[in-house]
Amino acid sequence: QLQLVESGGGLVQPGGSLRLSCAASGFTLNGYTIGWFRQAPGKEREGVSCSTNHGSTYYTDSVKGRFTISRDNAKNTVYLQMNSLKPEDTAVYYCAATIFGYGSNCLLRDFGSWGQGTQVTVSS
Repeated sequence: QLQLVESGGGLVQPGGSLRLSCAASGFTLNGYTIGWFRQAPGKEREGVSCSTNHGSTYYTDSVKGRFTISRDNAKNTVYLQMNSLKPEDTAVYYCAATIFGYGSNCLLRDFGSWGQGTQVTVSS
């Protein structure tokens, strides 16, 4: 059974950093496109970053230069390093996986499998 489990969320002050993890089980992440999404209270879900199964990475404009997506194939885990966090980054963050090799529009595409989410709160 394909399963994704996020971790690493928490409360951080503005300007701080967090690293989110997305651990996969039941399948090998290496052949999948992985996306990070977030949803703030009262707002629609937003695509944050994706790592395609052909080695490309993409970011939404608001996080470019601050967030970095990476993979550790040995651990079957994808990470989202978040630096210079802002209050507007506060949301529940989800990772998602698809077997399809999306391109630069990956954050607008469908992902078949989702994790349960991890809360990130940026506040002083």
